[in-house]
Amino acid sequence: MLQIKNLTMTHKKDLRTILADFSLTLNDGDKAAIIGEEGNGKSTLIKLIYNPDRIQDYIEYTAERINRENHVGYLAQELPTVDMEKTIYEYCLEEETFSELTPKELTDIARQVGFLMERFYSDQTVGTMSGGEKVKLQLARLLMKQPDLLLLDEPSNDLDIDTLKWLETFIIKCQKPVLYISHDETLLENTANMIIHLEQVRRKTVPKHVVIKMGYAEYYDTRIRGLEHQEQVARKQRSEYQKQMDRYMQIQQKVEHQQNTITRQDPAGGRLLKKKMHSVKAMGRRFEREKEGFLDIPDTEDAMFIRFTNNAAIPNGKVVLDYSLDELCIEDRVLSKDIHLRIEGPRKVGIIGKNGCGKTTLMKQIVTQMLARTDVKVAYMPQNYTDLLDMNQTPVEFLTRTGDREENVRICTYLGSMKYTADEMNHKIEDLSGGQKAKLILLKMSIEGYNVLVLDEPTRNFSPLSNPVIRRTLSDYTGAIISISHDRKYLNEVCDTIYELTENGLRLCEE
Repeated sequence: MLQIKNLTMTHKKDLRTILADFSLTLNDGDKAAIIGEEGNGKSTLIKLIYNPDRIQDYIEYTAERINRENHVGYLAQELPTVDMEKTIYEYCLEEETFSELTPKELTDIARQVGFLMERFYSDQTVGTMSGGEKVKLQLARLLMKQPDLLLLDEPSNDLDIDTLKWLETFIIKCQKPVLYISHDETLLENTANMIIHLEQVRRKTVPKHVVIKMGYAEYYDTRIRGLEHQEQVARKQRSEYQKQMDRYMQIQQKVEHQQNTITRQDPAGGRLLKKKMHSVKAMGRRFEREKEGFLDIPDTEDAMFIRFTNNAAIPNGKVVLDYSLDELCIEDRVLSKDIHLRIEGPRKVGIIGKNGCGKTTLMKQIVTQMLARTDVKVAYMPQNYTDLLDMNQTPVEFLTRTGDREENVRICTYLGSMKYTADEMNHKIEDLSGGQKAKLILLKMSIEGYNVLVLDEPTRNFSPLSNPVIRRTLSDYTGAIISISHDRKYLNEVCDTIYELTENGLRLCEE
């Protein structure tokens, strides 16, 4: 069980409050998903629950109560480099209870995570394991300490589809409370029975949160309907207010005109007009008081606007890619053979495959060939954004081509439509979140009119509430897309053709 009461967290550097008066109770069987944009304190909240020392350098916090169980299992976003260099056996030995567990208990843990028990004693280096295997190993070590609560910080990152399905089953079957962060909407829909939504509204100056016992799909639909209703009511209130004010101004001007034209020989009429003006002004004050009670027009940080122009269109029949490769290798290891991929017209292709099968290696070879062509305009979003972005530039500098004032204003407008604040527009890119960096790359693609997009995990850093906007934008795109993804909603809603990379080449996946 976990209890938190009236928790407030504030950044030490800029004194920005990222969470205020937050309360939460978790019991056995609760699967609580934390959602929200990057930088809203999701990982910080999990670290605080696990060990407050992990955030003391950058966060101050106050709380009336934080009660956590004695045994908390915490899975970080990334394994430390020092752990990558250990063998699997050395990594397991660092959990004190490992040597005390019986073979039967270890076998049971191995079964829960889909691991062979014998591998706990393996000399294989952790860093050579696939992404999915690393997650399973980490979860196995957490279970060795028999935790009362599991804290999982983006366990679904970079997992292949089979491992994602396994992770869903693991979370569902876990009897202990699970508090986790994930950007994978399908996983959220299939596992969460409680939603914790952290937001920063009013240009990221006001923290807001929702804690609700509800599945993700129901929460998303309820939220959208609520926001639509709020906007309708708020706009109607403002429209009615404007009509009232127009009428009020007409009456006021009429009375003022009558006061200016009445003669001194009519004192009774003057008193009557003065009394009438007093009533008119009282009406105006009443309208202003009513205005104070108007609903706000919804301000949500995931609300953003991006679209590609029709100049990016690819004609039907145009050969976008005709690629063949005898062997796909990393160093001396052959990952796949006899690879053939031909794409014509504005197709949207998704490539899937198990972790470590060579998808990114293949994508880099494809994009190298395509960038040399002059008959198509190709843009590339790598999985590692540092391959493309100069981390010392600002977003405005990254998007600038001419440097003139008119272009600068236009770029700031574009960035504003993607929910960048004025400060973020002029921060170094290295200070931005993964989602903000991804937005920046997509924005450049949309501005410069590329007609072929090569995308390596395009949705991996967007929040589950932003991803529907990104998917609609890419689905409406009139050019060609070649992409790698494990995002099941992206594959279903954006891609019209899906291939799986296997040891024997690319296999067309039937619907």
